[in-house]
Amino acid sequence: MDSAAPGAEQRRLDACFLGPYGENDSLLEKLVVEFLRDHVHWRRNFHPEDPPAIPTTAAQHPQYQALEAKMRRELHQLSAALKQSVPFHSPRYIGHMASDLLLPGLAAQILALPYNPNNVSEDAAPITVQLEIQAGLQLARMLGYPSDPTRPDCAFGHLTSGGTLANYQALRLALALKAFPVALRAADVPDIGVPEDDWQAFNLEPAAAIALLVRWQDWLARLDDGEARAWRERFQAQRPETLGLVEFFARHRDLKVPQVLAPITAHYSWSKGLKMLGLGRAQLRLVATRGMRMDADALRQVLDDCERERQPVLTVVGVLGSTEYGTIDPLDEIVQARRDMAARGLGFGIHVDAAWGGYLATLFRNPDGSLRTPAEIRGEYRDFPQPEVHAAFAALAETDSVTVDPHKLGYLPYGTGAFICRDHRATALIAEQADYVFMEGASGDYMARYRQLGQYIPEGSKSGAAAAAVYVTHRVLPLDHANFGLMPRQTVLAAEAFQARAQRFARDMQGVVSACVPFPPDSNLVCLALNPHGNRDLATANAFVRRLYDELRCDPHKPLQVKQFFSSITTLQRSMVGDAELHRILDGLGIDTGTLDHDRADRLVILRHTLMNPYLIDHENGISYIDRYFEYLGVLLGTARG
Repeated sequence: MDSAAPGAEQRRLDACFLGPYGENDSLLEKLVVEFLRDHVHWRRNFHPEDPPAIPTTAAQHPQYQALEAKMRRELHQLSAALKQSVPFHSPRYIGHMASDLLLPGLAAQILALPYNPNNVSEDAAPITVQLEIQAGLQLARMLGYPSDPTRPDCAFGHLTSGGTLANYQALRLALALKAFPVALRAADVPDIGVPEDDWQAFNLEPAAAIALLVRWQDWLARLDDGEARAWRERFQAQRPETLGLVEFFARHRDLKVPQVLAPITAHYSWSKGLKMLGLGRAQLRLVATRGMRMDADALRQVLDDCERERQPVLTVVGVLGSTEYGTIDPLDEIVQARRDMAARGLGFGIHVDAAWGGYLATLFRNPDGSLRTPAEIRGEYRDFPQPEVHAAFAALAETDSVTVDPHKLGYLPYGTGAFICRDHRATALIAEQADYVFMEGASGDYMARYRQLGQYIPEGSKSGAAAAAVYVTHRVLPLDHANFGLMPRQTVLAAEAFQARAQRFARDMQGVVSACVPFPPDSNLVCLALNPHGNRDLATANAFVRRLYDELRCDPHKPLQVKQFFSSITTLQRSMVGDAELHRILDGLGIDTGTLDHDRADRLVILRHTLMNPYLIDHENGISYIDRYFEYLGVLLGTARG
């Protein structure tokens, strides 16, 4: 790998951000002013024959001046208060999953805001609804899903407020698809290949259920309007969306409420989603991990138990970039487990929670959409990607749906999460009808079908400006390794440099502190475990790290400038990592594991670092903020030990 390449790549990113020092202030100002003026010209030319409603002398009126002064005062106060915000833009910030914003997205969102489009319907947002549909296809292509709207099995994606709502949408669609064949049976639909009993019907794989849905729609299309309407009503009356879950399962007593299988590292939004959907938190079954990735053997054991107990599985959740450690679950092994269990009559969906790691897929994608080989990628890094990580990203294309957060590694403003399903035809099962908003779309025209977007999404109102931000960003920086991938590439290189620097730090600080990276990073989150030299007590080690964190967290009672760096903390819990892994880490730190069983504090507090700022290694000025961070950490150790 050319050692000069990272610096050259940084130069290609220089126009993408406002910059740690506000270097691109003139560029952003020009863009905002240019398109604000353009918006004003649009207003003036809408019906130029209409006279101005606000007189040109209005600014001289005392009431006008009083309101202007009040507005300026409040805005200045807000601006002053916001100076206490977290400095996400700075390479000194390595805490949570936030960084500087991409200028194309920021400018596009500012540009679209005065138009105030509501992406629930084409009637309220004729342009940005189309942009949102296109943004969903852009993300689908990045994931390896079919993204050609002329294909009958083309993917579909839409934006959400965040990953939590996207995960909820995944549950909602998975349940509708799983219950669909059962409802067809209950409606006594003539033979179109409906399974023979409820258990078989409830255990169709998503692809088989979609094929049955297509046959059902084709059969209805051959009937006259009145007969087709009667059959639709008969079917609708048997759906859980009509009956409610209690009545649905009361009518199908041989079926148990399906479970969701997810790794212990899964985000808490899965618990929230199951409660919101009415399935209940008890239906979330957590699978053990190995090295903070889902343990494929443990998953197979759980699936074996489900088959034996005739316990249906709604979906298996794989995590592509865990919230705390950035680890990548073995999606390829999950896909294979699904194939094996389907042959035994236990069918289920696969959803990937890639809220954090979704945009890392750009590193694996060529500009023509094809998948890069491990050798092509590995030559650009020291260790990334490990074979199992490449296999996981390659398997994305065989999953059913994915959550991605453009407002994380997409570097876009908050309010831009995303849900993408592999086959858009399934969305017919979650469509809503509100006559005052929606109209019948052209069922054979992909873009026309989704122009009334509110039929398919949880929200009743949503920002079209956010869709503009995502779409424009993906147009400026296509989602492949040669374009958008330049940013996650910088962050993965930073993670590798951080890990190497942590190992050097551990050697240099022997006799002062024991230090280790508990789990090698799969992506760009790196944790650091610390224990004062000679200490054997877990509680003392945790108190030590918390004192360090007090110097590394955002404190609203102190000026931001007194903080040298910002990081975050998390915990290694025995229930999450398992006894063997926790003992390995504690032994390496010199902490006595013999008291764990009697100590209520069965978790280790560690520092957590999100390395997503592309300027952590500043090639222009020859500065490594990673080196500076560890130098500062060394200074803090004396304070924390005291």
